[in-house]
Amino acid sequence: MIAAAAATTTTTSSSSSSSGGSATNQLSRYENQKRRDWNTFGQYLRNHRPPLSLSRCSGAHVLEFLRYLDQFGKTKVHMQICPFFGHPNPPAPCTCPLRQAWGSLDALIGRLRAAFEENGGSPETNPFGARAVRLYLREVRDSQAKARGISYEKKKRKRPPQAPLPPPHQPVISNSPNLQ
Repeated sequence: MIAAAAATTTTTSSSSSSSGGSATNQLSRYENQKRRDWNTFGQYLRNHRPPLSLSRCSGAHVLEFLRYLDQFGKTKVHMQICPFFGHPNPPAPCTCPLRQAWGSLDALIGRLRAAFEENGGSPETNPFGARAVRLYLREVRDSQAKARGISYEKKKRKRPPQAPLPPPHQPVISNSPNLQ
């Protein structure tokens, strides 16, 4: 997904080559992807006109980055004027644009959000957690769902059935001399 954008960066990794391939020093797939995404975002900031420092980066810059990434997308998103709008499996090709899939953008933002804090940023100033970014992701999710004719409704958790509560305890009042 981000590999096309990452191809513009020229970063080298010496962590696994200098260790001789030891299993203890190898990063997980998630950690490698997070590092690549972080490097790609850093390259984007350096190529920005005027260049931006991370400390001056805001949610608006993150949105700009996400829109920039759309050009590398592989997901067909039908426009409302397309005859296949709302069809999950269109019968023929169309000229609608390719975009980044919502799930890919959502995962990317999650990795960048974590990387920001791992690189010294505070959670309060994290531009990847900005309200505008969350709203943009929700808008992308909803528009892609409509374009494909599917819904991303939140799955409701199944709760285990609870035993009915016993009625509240009420004292028994009796006029019978046998009960005490």
